[in-house]
Amino acid sequence: MKAFFFLFFSLLLSFFVLPVSAQKRISGIVRDEHSEEGVPFASVQFKNTTIGGLTDSSGFFSFYLDKWPSDTIEISCVGYQPYLFIVNKNKDTAFVTILLERGTFNEGVQVKAKVNKGLLVWRRIVQHKPQNNRYRFDNFSYELYNKLEVDIKNFNFKRIAKFKPFRPVGDIINQNIDSFQGAKYLPTYLTEAISDYYYQKDPKKRREIIKAANTNGVKNESIIKYLGGTDQVVNVYNNFIAVFDREFVSPASDNGDLYYNYTVADTQQMGSNRFYHLVFTPRRTGTNTFEGDCWVHAGTFAIQKMNLRLGKEANVNFLETLSLIQEYTLINDSVWFLSKDKFVADLSPLGKERPGIIGRKTTTYRNVVIDDPSVTAELAKNKKLEEIIALPGADEKDKTYWEQSRHEPLSKSEQGVIRMIDTLVNAPAFQKFTNKINFIATGYLNTGNYQIGPWYNWITSNSWEGFRMRFDLGTNKHFDKKWWWHGYLAYGFGDKKLKGQGEVFFLPKKHPRLYLYGSYSNDLDFGQNYYGEVTQDNIFALALRKKNIPVKFIKLNEKRFEFFNETRSGFSALLAATHKTYTPLKNLISKDSFVITSSGLPLASAEISLRLRFAYLEKFVENQFFRTSLGSPYPIGEATIARGIAGVFKSSYNYTKISGSVSDYIKIPPFGNITYMVYGGKTFGTLPYVLLDIAPGNELYYYNQYAFNLMNRYEFIHDQYAGINFEHNVGNGLFRFFPKLKFRQFWTAKVLWGSLSESNRALNFKQGNNFQTLDGKTYLEVGTGIDNILRVLRVDFVWRLLPSTLPKSTSEHFGVFGSFRLSF
Repeated sequence: MKAFFFLFFSLLLSFFVLPVSAQKRISGIVRDEHSEEGVPFASVQFKNTTIGGLTDSSGFFSFYLDKWPSDTIEISCVGYQPYLFIVNKNKDTAFVTILLERGTFNEGVQVKAKVNKGLLVWRRIVQHKPQNNRYRFDNFSYELYNKLEVDIKNFNFKRIAKFKPFRPVGDIINQNIDSFQGAKYLPTYLTEAISDYYYQKDPKKRREIIKAANTNGVKNESIIKYLGGTDQVVNVYNNFIAVFDREFVSPASDNGDLYYNYTVADTQQMGSNRFYHLVFTPRRTGTNTFEGDCWVHAGTFAIQKMNLRLGKEANVNFLETLSLIQEYTLINDSVWFLSKDKFVADLSPLGKERPGIIGRKTTTYRNVVIDDPSVTAELAKNKKLEEIIALPGADEKDKTYWEQSRHEPLSKSEQGVIRMIDTLVNAPAFQKFTNKINFIATGYLNTGNYQIGPWYNWITSNSWEGFRMRFDLGTNKHFDKKWWWHGYLAYGFGDKKLKGQGEVFFLPKKHPRLYLYGSYSNDLDFGQNYYGEVTQDNIFALALRKKNIPVKFIKLNEKRFEFFNETRSGFSALLAATHKTYTPLKNLISKDSFVITSSGLPLASAEISLRLRFAYLEKFVENQFFRTSLGSPYPIGEATIARGIAGVFKSSYNYTKISGSVSDYIKIPPFGNITYMVYGGKTFGTLPYVLLDIAPGNELYYYNQYAFNLMNRYEFIHDQYAGINFEHNVGNGLFRFFPKLKFRQFWTAKVLWGSLSESNRALNFKQGNNFQTLDGKTYLEVGTGIDNILRVLRVDFVWRLLPSTLPKSTSEHFGVFGSFRLSF
């Protein structure tokens, strides 16, 4: 017993006395320069001596010494460049932060053995995935804290403030920049969210309740919902991991040995647990793979920490460097559960030394509950399988709430970001500045309660109107929260005619959506208008038209009323009533060729239609009135029935139309993604060509993904039709052998079958017309090309394979088209 007390007090004395008696002390932390995460078990050695050690699991180190053994400390770790720190011998104590620059994992890990231990550890990880993947549980829940920060790098605000357009904003930023002196970047935006997340495996259900959101000036509920964790889930045990819109092979993939080389760098003991340090590198360049390392628990082969890296050689646009870190914590004797993940992306669109953006997302997980009835009870409240609910007042929490509820405190620079953003968003000069930037980018300018634009429709020219000018004026959310009014006037100096449109939109309910819409327009019909495509009615179309193709002009007078109602399940109904009167102007059959025996007008129709649409779990980004679809994980189906009625405001035709379509976007890693649409329809009745189905043609050299690009407008008409649009984006494809180009490969196919009844043929195929019908034959266009040229351009090479000959066609069998596509 005396020996025990002697040993105990000796240890106690050494613990307290040694630091006091030591004359020199140096401690610090070793961090990854990019992710700013601690580097565990890095070697910290006084150069040319035997004195040294390893950092702990968080990257910390500390030495107590009687004297400095050397004036240089060498820090090294697998995957990083060695770092030399010069010791100031005039100081007795120091705390230092060491930032290690990235190296390559191929250096410093050379293990010669008959058996590849790294490959064995990988196989055990794959074998134990069913026991370690958190989605094995019947249900679980946790509290989630999500922080997103955007920083600007290499941007000299003091210099840019000298330019007059930026001077007001530059002055405001410079007044708040003192908090960031010495930093390599300027933090400019930060959002936070705290939510409760619930998951059930069978049937699969998800529910997230956003309890608090600090959006720093952004008051948009649809954006707040995406600040949680539902749409930001990364699971390293999956075979593929999404980076922006690209899919990369996970190091823990079932087929990982086909893509990675694995090596065990060392083994470390942490407490009572032993861990393998597994390093992985790509087997081949040009593939969608990471490099990095992970720490693997020796008993369960669960991943305790995963570090994934991508460099600028990865086929992700504008990416300079990317880090993805996940940490797991043992929550009982055998269950490792996700405790933290961090995503850091350095985007440099203009080059490494030019201004760029650093995005940082940090997520932490607390209060984990596994296989508990309380989770099932909460998920029973769902009205659909997946729900994200932002509680009322979630974006109005005060400073005290955040200080008490954050999982980790904000750094000094992050606190400065919030102060600066608050100053900016309330500054009139900044509001004017952002309005101007928005005007250039989107075409619309908000001024008070009104909105003008888009500017790209202001000026254009064509052979019928000559020089054309147009001006739009609409209201915005400051005028009214539920009513939107818009109209435009256009004038052609050639035809000397005034045209225009007026429309009104009423949105009494947003979730689920319910609206009323009415419009009147009297203008040229410029053809199909698809989002993201160049139409005939803007300044960019002037230089893009194909040569030697007669330009068709037709005037449309239209009155339209819509009633839209949507359910929470994704089912929607659109009831519409329209009245249209067409007046062909040039290179189309005139209305005089269609004799009407009744009191109606030729080419005038009145129609009631019902469109039913089902898009399960479709997601949107919304503004006050309108929304943009982000797609659905399931196919989207539509069906429409329309009934034409004669005798309504001098309409002349009775008919029935039915049509339908199914479309989807499918990721098929590692083979890219597929987009398809299958559609068809039939018209019952004898009608002029303007009321039949006119196959969508393209008379521009700008590629239109929704049209047949080697077909002219009004070339093919049908009263029954079916078609398929198919596009396969392969990814690198053949260009993986030239990784520096970052080109991408794709191929397309568009098929159309159509026919025209004898009565409609007799009515429309008059002398001098250029209409055609397929008569049940197949129209087929196929194409391939190069995407991602200079990161934004795409070139399509398109061939028309069927039919091989067309009696009246003025289109070509081969064409080259360009387009602008912005993506990661």
